[in-house]
Amino acid sequence: MKLPSTTAPSLFDRSVLAHHRSRARDEALFLHRTAVDEVQDRLSMVNKTFKAPVVVTPFPHIWEDLLTGARIIRDEDVLDLTPGGHDLVIHAMALHWANDPVGQLIQCHRALKPDGLLLAACLGGDTLQELRAALSQAEIEETGGLSPRIAPMAELRDLGALLQRAGLALPVADKASLSAEYRDLIHLMHDLRAMGETNALTDRLKHPTRRTVFDKAQDIYAAHFKTPEGRLTATYELICLTGWAPDDSQPKPLRPGSAQMRLADALGTDEGKLPD
Repeated sequence: MKLPSTTAPSLFDRSVLAHHRSRARDEALFLHRTAVDEVQDRLSMVNKTFKAPVVVTPFPHIWEDLLTGARIIRDEDVLDLTPGGHDLVIHAMALHWANDPVGQLIQCHRALKPDGLLLAACLGGDTLQELRAALSQAEIEETGGLSPRIAPMAELRDLGALLQRAGLALPVADKASLSAEYRDLIHLMHDLRAMGETNALTDRLKHPTRRTVFDKAQDIYAAHFKTPEGRLTATYELICLTGWAPDDSQPKPLRPGSAQMRLADALGTDEGKLPD
């Protein structure tokens, strides 16, 4: 499948991202395992048996046991998907690293059979909000400037809109907020490195950061986001998206004005006028 070419600069350096992921440690991939649980919960609520599932993931071993017979592929810019070849596509914890998120969802839509399901899990905009705030303030105070350090992540509403832009029906977007605690800033950064989630922005700094920036960030972080036990809190926002390939069998919204009963009658209440 070929997508239209673009001359727009890439937000992420995919070669750097691949290098970061190659250093990831299995014991640090708790976000992916949480996402597996979330996906399983959603699939359990779908009254349908999937016979041709595919999972898009940077860490195949985490997801390989989710569904029997599922095909596992990498999250490349152009996904190795067959148009109309699947009744379920799971885009697993990689959409927040996509240079073209809506393009990824469009590719998934094209790979679905009619009434096929897309289920995507990714990190959302509140992820690492504490670290983002502490590093930004510290860098401004110590250097007088600000550099790209933490990837921008989409908000829930924006991601829900992407499902519609990709042409999917019955779109639903929901989120879960997770919290982790760390000894200090260095502990948090080491954990991010072990997850393969460190800075892969194309415009990232290409030279070492002053030690004073991290020392200041530690002080700011501890001043605003410290637990009573003296540990640092970090937020991870997990967003789950579901959408269906359109099909005539799916429920359709009623035409405006076609209701046969007033809402007040259905609720058994009296209808009154609002004051002017």
